[in-house]
Amino acid sequence: MTSDFHTTLHSLRVWDTELPGFDPASAPDGPLPLFRDWFVRAARAGQAEPHTMSLATVDADGLPDVRVLMLHDADERGWHFASHATSAKGRQLAAHPVAALCFYWPAVGRQVRIRGRVGACGPEESRADLAVRSRGALAAALTGRQSEVLGSAEELVRASQAAWERAGAEPDAPAPTWTRYVLDPTEAEFFQGDAARRHTRLRYRRTADGAWTRELLWP
Repeated sequence: MTSDFHTTLHSLRVWDTELPGFDPASAPDGPLPLFRDWFVRAARAGQAEPHTMSLATVDADGLPDVRVLMLHDADERGWHFASHATSAKGRQLAAHPVAALCFYWPAVGRQVRIRGRVGACGPEESRADLAVRSRGALAAALTGRQSEVLGSAEELVRASQAAWERAGAEPDAPAPTWTRYVLDPTEAEFFQGDAARRHTRLRYRRTADGAWTRELLWP
C-alpha cells in the first residue's frame, strides 16, 4: 500500500491543460471585482464547486484550524459564509475574530487567498441566510450539535431523520445558533499558475485610510 501511495503521488501532474493568462497591470483597484471575475471564469471553465473554500481560524491555544465550507456571497462588506455559533469555528471566531480564506480552482490554475477580521451578522440576517438554502441545509442546521462528540452513527441517523421531517413540515423553522459571518479583508492575493513555473502573484493590501495598494510577489 505504501508503494502504491508513492507511485500514485509521484505520477500526478498539475495544470495539464491550457491555462489562462493574467496581466496584473490591468487588474482593478480593489480585490472584489477581480475575485468576482475569476470566480465566474472558473465556473465557466468547468471547475467543480468553485464556491467551496478553506477557512482557517485560530483556537484557544493559538493553534491553526482549517476546514472546507461554502461561500455565500462576496460584496462590498466582504466574503460571507455561515455556520453554527456553537461549532468549533464559531467559538474560535468569537474568541479571535480573524480568519483566512483560500480558493483553489485547478481548472484554470488559479488560487485566491484572503485574510481579515470576521464579524457575526445579527439574527435577522442569519435567519434569512438559511431561509434561501435547501431543505437539506435547513435539516443539517436543525440537527445542530456540530463538532460535538457523537455517541454512535445511529444517534446521528435518528436526529437527522427528525430534522429532515421538521424541515419539510416547517420550512421557516428557526435554528437559533445558525450565524452568518462576513470576513472584511485586509489582504488578498491572486495567484495565476504557469506551466513554466513563472507564476503571477498579485497582492492587495488595505492601507490605514481604507484604500488598496497592489504589489507583485516572487513565486
